[in-house]
Amino acid sequence: MDNQKFTRSWKRSVQPRKQRKYRFKAPLHIKQKLMHVHLSPELREKYSLRNFQLRKGDKIKVLSGQFKKKEGKVERIDLKKEKAYVTGIERIKKEGTKYLVALHPSKLMILELNLEDKRRKEKIGLKEKKKNPTSLKKEDKK
Repeated sequence: MDNQKFTRSWKRSVQPRKQRKYRFKAPLHIKQKLMHVHLSPELREKYSLRNFQLRKGDKIKVLSGQFKKKEGKVERIDLKKEKAYVTGIERIKKEGTKYLVALHPSKLMILELNLEDKRRKEKIGLKEKKKNPTSLKKEDKK
């Protein structure tokens, strides 16, 4: 049998074949980290973060490809394939049925975050505090 083991040593290789191998054989907890998406300029300024984890329910905009400039909500995420499926972005088969198109996270930008989850709110809050430690010190002095 083929023994597929994951090793972190390929992570910093310059060779494309080893980079692809790293991504392909990565376990799900590492593939989860690869699903980060750029934030819109407004969200970037608001949360002082450049990118954030993509989740079901986030409103996104497609930046490149056939569906460029289209917007929609994330319907589902496939970690194994590293793809996101967005409502409204679909293709039609010859028989007439529609199916959602799989999009890579590098081609997307988050316009609106789904903040229903408490942990996600906390994560944004914590990251905001880490990015601006000087603003916390100023508030404590007042």
